[in-house]
Amino acid sequence: MTPPPPAEAVAADRVGTVPVPGDSKINRDLLSVLDAPTFKYFALLGLAIVGVLQAVFSLGYQTYHGLGVAGYSHPIFWGVYIVTFVFWVGIAHAGTLISAILYLFRAKWRNAINRGAEAMTVFAVVTAALFPLIHIGRIWKFYFMVPYPNQRGLWVNFKSPLVWDLFAINTYMTISIVFFFVGLIPDIAIARDRSTGWRKALYTVLSLGWQGTSRQWKAHNRTVLHLSGLATPLVLSVHSVVSWDFAVSIVPGWHATIFAPYFVAGAIFSGFAMVLTVMIPVRRIFGLEEYLTDYHFENMSRFILLTSCIVGYAYGIEYFIAWYSGVEAERTSFFMRAFGPYWISTWIMISCNGIFPQLLWFKKLRTHLPFLFVLSLLINIGMWFERYVIIITSLSREFEPAVWGLYIPRGWELSILVGSFCWFSMFFLIFLKVFPVVAIAEVKELAIHDKAHGGAH
Repeated sequence: MTPPPPAEAVAADRVGTVPVPGDSKINRDLLSVLDAPTFKYFALLGLAIVGVLQAVFSLGYQTYHGLGVAGYSHPIFWGVYIVTFVFWVGIAHAGTLISAILYLFRAKWRNAINRGAEAMTVFAVVTAALFPLIHIGRIWKFYFMVPYPNQRGLWVNFKSPLVWDLFAINTYMTISIVFFFVGLIPDIAIARDRSTGWRKALYTVLSLGWQGTSRQWKAHNRTVLHLSGLATPLVLSVHSVVSWDFAVSIVPGWHATIFAPYFVAGAIFSGFAMVLTVMIPVRRIFGLEEYLTDYHFENMSRFILLTSCIVGYAYGIEYFIAWYSGVEAERTSFFMRAFGPYWISTWIMISCNGIFPQLLWFKKLRTHLPFLFVLSLLINIGMWFERYVIIITSLSREFEPAVWGLYIPRGWELSILVGSFCWFSMFFLIFLKVFPVVAIAEVKELAIHDKAHGGAH
């Protein structure tokens, strides 16, 4: 009678044909994140839920009393909600960049951070999808944005930016969720084989019968490759569509051909900053220093430095084009950005996005996690103010001085803004305790590669 194969051989069959060094240790370390939640975890989750509930109350109050409770006033009818919508769409782009584009370029350093970035993408795009609905005021009228022939024979206005956003968000949300779930399947199967109770039942359903055979791995790798090729153009197209919400108009400060690449670079910039914001605490709290190393954070810092230079260049080009054009409205618009009533917002934007990230030229700071965490928070703040400056300053100072206005956000808007961050945090905290935050199978793939080539990633 043939004896049963050792556990190491079983692990090897599940992952590939080469035994994985430290297979049980990798599983144990990365699945430990799913252990029973602590009091601090419940405190953070409770705080996030309270933030969501207060935002729901503010939204209910606004829905009952109308958009008049917001700070909208002629001629400014795009306020905090559209600013926050563009912000969250930008945050959603880093996950696709890390998972899809870097996968196509075979950048192995992505393997430890791609799962958290993919989860962040899904939750960010779900958060962004809420704001066009909030912005229309009468939320129950959202079906007018959906392109289907209703009982009155009406079609949506395809010239409306809200409709463009609907198509962009739905397309990006679909590919992000599919890409996220497909990548999770092998790790869900690993968790399934080591779980009991409701978790085992849940993982059994979600693993879709995964056994780790060579045929399944071949199909899985092919699927990830095809999804990466499909998702890559979306990184460019989705945020380009969002930028066209502004660029197709003749509003001073918006009517520019630079907006599409400018918005895409800014989206990648803010997305990588948010990855740092969420992954640095995860690394420290769950003791994942062996898997989320300085090597990963240095590479992300380099991307942030690169995109910061692009964004800073775009800021300078905007001011140069406004001056060189000789158009009085353009010149006035950009002068008022820097020295008008919104000057604080403009200089916060320039400092946080263009000046502070230049400190990353120093190698020591690229791996100094406390500094990176603070910098990521500053970049998130700066990128929100960038969208605020673009939208608010241009609308408040158009062609006719007689209709100039001043926009001041109201408490109800700020309450919903805070609630959006709590909404995102709530989903991410739940994710941490349900699915592995680091891609176990891909970490094992690196271990196999290192063993075969004598390297050490």
